[in-house]
Amino acid sequence: MTDRPRKLGIVAGRGPLPAALAEVAVAAGRDVFIVAIDDDVSKDIERFPHAHVRIGAHGEFLRLLKENGCKDIVLIGGINRPDLSKIGLDFAGIKLLPRLVRWLAQGDDGLLRGIADYLEKDHGLHVIGAHEVAEGLLAPEAVLTKAAPAPEHEADIDAAIRAALDVGTRDVGQGAVACRGAVVATEDDAGTDVMLARVAAMDPAMRGRLGALEGVLVKLTKPGQERRVDMPTIGVRTVENAAAAGLAGIAVEAGGALIVDGEAVARAADAHGLFVIGLGATRIAEAGR
Repeated sequence: MTDRPRKLGIVAGRGPLPAALAEVAVAAGRDVFIVAIDDDVSKDIERFPHAHVRIGAHGEFLRLLKENGCKDIVLIGGINRPDLSKIGLDFAGIKLLPRLVRWLAQGDDGLLRGIADYLEKDHGLHVIGAHEVAEGLLAPEAVLTKAAPAPEHEADIDAAIRAALDVGTRDVGQGAVACRGAVVATEDDAGTDVMLARVAAMDPAMRGRLGALEGVLVKLTKPGQERRVDMPTIGVRTVENAAAAGLAGIAVEAGGALIVDGEAVARAADAHGLFVIGLGATRIAEAGR
């Protein structure tokens, strides 16, 4: 008889990924418990054992994970960068405050890396990446849609790769949009959806439009990124927002980006005439030179 996999704790922020990950884990025979730490967490998590905790209630957060027997945990979903003066830290959080200040000064990746290391070294939890639980969520190196990049899209992909690598190196974001070989938007801590909304609001002369799609969204991991947390992600909402911005396609890092419900993403992209492609490491390296 094989041993049952260890119970998985899912620390959930916004978006569809926490519920999608839980579904995959349960289908594989793994028990899950979700701790939701953002008010905007999807109601889809309610299909699984779960609890809500405010972001400053650090002691309650640890208690929930330990009392529910979670040894392996995944940190997943969007969480706003905390304002330490407003989140109402409990006693456990106050004790952690000097480290939080230090991690925050190191940028988003430094914050997430610090939290992951703290949970492991101080509390014996094992932080793992979503892709270690659900490898099928990783983008493959392939064209996922009926449409494929045309020759005129290659310059946009290359320009957006370079811009995404630049903002990633500066720990600002993970994505960029290029149109006609020029970068028109880069991601910041507001996220991809906000960036695409900015593109959609631009003069159509600077971007594509219905019936004349142009431009590409590229999402990549930050150089040297802690891959257990905050991997770039796309889903159906990303496709809808890219279409609203008049883009011709989306390119993500194969093996380095997560796709929530790849079949639904492909259907949505096909409906809008967009391409979705996973970029290999060689292509990214060549464009980034």
